Amino acid sequence: MSLSPKELTKLMVILDEENMETPLDNLIKQLHQEFPSKDKFKVGLTLVLLLQQIDLLPNHISRLIAIAMLYHLYPGEQFSSTPFASVFNQMLKPVDNSSNQDLKSQPSGHLSQSETKFVASLIAHHSPDLLKLTPRQVFEELYFSSMSSVEQLTTFQLKLAESTSEFPSISKCGIPIILPDSDGKKIEAKKADKKDIIENLIDGDPPLSSQNYRPEFLRLAPPLYDHPAGGLKWMSVTEPSQFSPEYDVNMCVSNSAGAEARRLMRKAFTKVLTPQQQQHLSTELKKDPKLVYHIGLTPSKLPELVENNPLIAIEVLLKLMQSSQITEYFSVLVNMEMSLHSMEVVNRLTTTVDLPTEFVHLYISNCISTCETIKDRYMQNRLVRLVCVFLQSLIRNKIINVQELFIEVQAFCIEFSRIKEAAALFRLLKQLESGDVAGLNASTTKKNLDVS
Repeated sequence: MSLSPKELTKLMVILDEENMETPLDNLIKQLHQEFPSKDKFKVGLTLVLLLQQIDLLPNHISRLIAIAMLYHLYPGEQFSSTPFASVFNQMLKPVDNSSNQDLKSQPSGHLSQSETKFVASLIAHHSPDLLKLTPRQVFEELYFSSMSSVEQLTTFQLKLAESTSEFPSISKCGIPIILPDSDGKKIEAKKADKKDIIENLIDGDPPLSSQNYRPEFLRLAPPLYDHPAGGLKWMSVTEPSQFSPEYDVNMCVSNSAGAEARRLMRKAFTKVLTPQQQQHLSTELKKDPKLVYHIGLTPSKLPELVENNPLIAIEVLLKLMQSSQITEYFSVLVNMEMSLHSMEVVNRLTTTVDLPTEFVHLYISNCISTCETIKDRYMQNRLVRLVCVFLQSLIRNKIINVQELFIEVQAFCIEFSRIKEAAALFRLLKQLESGDVAGLNASTTKKNLDVS
């Protein structure tokens, strides 16, 4: 679980202070190019060791690079659930000058004010703009900045506490295997000597994968079973006719149905399923209503499912209506990029179940805003026609109270009056305004939103 000398050399090249004029995002990209995903944890352990030992990484430029790389070691994952989140929590703790500080060997005691601000900025704001700067520019910018991110940092620390609350107490005990030299004399080591020291620490015994000594957890041996006189009846059956064996008929039965549903759902996120595959997935979901909670769908993956397989998206959302996460799914659906498929999903949901009024209104407002801001004239005309047909469907089915959106929708129709669908929607609004319900009921509802 440790880097080889060759891999360590690659890492130290990236951490070199000579990279002070290289943007941080380039250095992070170089790290992911040099080390495959399977080596992330080993790289993280090495970075933690270097940050904990001020003698091994004394330059503030190198420490800034190490902090940025450690934070972005697991892109795309929630940071509080990554293996090294607790290290950043330690960095943010105030310096303790008590006598026990040497034993703890916490990074927070070594970081400068600028470096601590950098850690706080990463956690609270993710700071994409800072990563475009060079380490030297980051250090200079944060040196004079005054930032307050107490609320965001507290949220991070709460999430971290929740994720670690289930850990056994024994896993939180221990002392570091590497302790700093208590001698106050500072001797500047050569770069080659420092590299040898780091190599020996990583490849030495005990290995880097166990950076803490923990006490052995002792358990009492269970007592031996004291066989009572005569024993238990079920242990010594003398009359076979008195008993009949009972078998669990579900034992060892393959749960291939759930596995196949999960496989199809993973495929549905990236490509269009064939009609046979859609039918199979739909059948499995109908057989087991709870299967929808175990097939890998999350709110963040909903846009991919909507764009590739809208009919499946409609079906799973209907089954998730009683879920505690349904509001989160609605929020993602409202804010995703407007398209024919997203409108088809929303339209089908509105005609099947009672959606929250604020959700429908927000989606309509987002559709109108998208039409007004799009630059491509052809795409703009097509989307306007889609929105107009969609709004007519909602109005004719009495799903929305158009009076609550009257001004916004009327302005939309006037702006795009050159398009016949917008003109038709405007006439419908005027009919409603004048109380002409006969005109409203005269034409049938359009369920198909496909406008070529």
